[in-house]
Amino acid sequence: MTKLISLFFALFAVLIVHGQTVDTISKKPVQTLKTESLKPKSAQDTVKKESRKERKKREKEEAKAKEKVVFKDSTRLAIEAKNKQAWKRSLVLPGWGQYTNGGVWWIKVPAIYGGLATTVLVFDFNNRYYKELLGVLKAREDGSPEDPFYQERPTETIIRAKDNARRDRDLMVLLTLGVYGLNVAEAYIDSMLKYRWSIGDDKPKKTAFSIGPTLMDASLASGSFTFKPTVGLKLSMKFN
Repeated sequence: MTKLISLFFALFAVLIVHGQTVDTISKKPVQTLKTESLKPKSAQDTVKKESRKERKKREKEEAKAKEKVVFKDSTRLAIEAKNKQAWKRSLVLPGWGQYTNGGVWWIKVPAIYGGLATTVLVFDFNNRYYKELLGVLKAREDGSPEDPFYQERPTETIIRAKDNARRDRDLMVLLTLGVYGLNVAEAYIDSMLKYRWSIGDDKPKKTAFSIGPTLMDASLASGSFTFKPTVGLKLSMKFN
């Protein structure tokens, strides 16, 4: 009887433990589902899609951030300032940049103004000649008296001379602009040769640019064998 009662209590205890275990297992999936439902959404669900304009702006900012910043020393900045100073001065006043660069500016400046003066004088001559011929043609058309110098000349000849005078006049405008542009270009190139090329780590590079008078033999051009001295200009450049 005692063994039967003890066996009964043992079975009862086993049933109670088994019931608690089943209850725990049945409740665990519910808690897991609740936990998973409380997880935050992924980044793809929360981030707003950027537009094409915003993407380009972001990529541009990222590219700027990746650029390397190059610092220039005071010597480099001074050299760049001198390079800009020369051609800007020649742009304002022809010959000023050549005077700033130094060297043989006393030859360059007269050459620049000589070229400008020549083109202006030739322009003025052709302009007056063109207006004169135009007046002769108008006088013949109206039947009014004309200059006696042109009375014996055919009308076709006067028209041809008028067109040539107008063409030469317009050509002088282009040549004047060309001389002005060469003045600016020469000032810039001379400053580059003088300042930019003098930078070096071990041995500085030097460029010598000189213009001077020289004697030439004119007999070579004429084909004779007798020496004919002629004065000219010699341009020389030396690189070290």
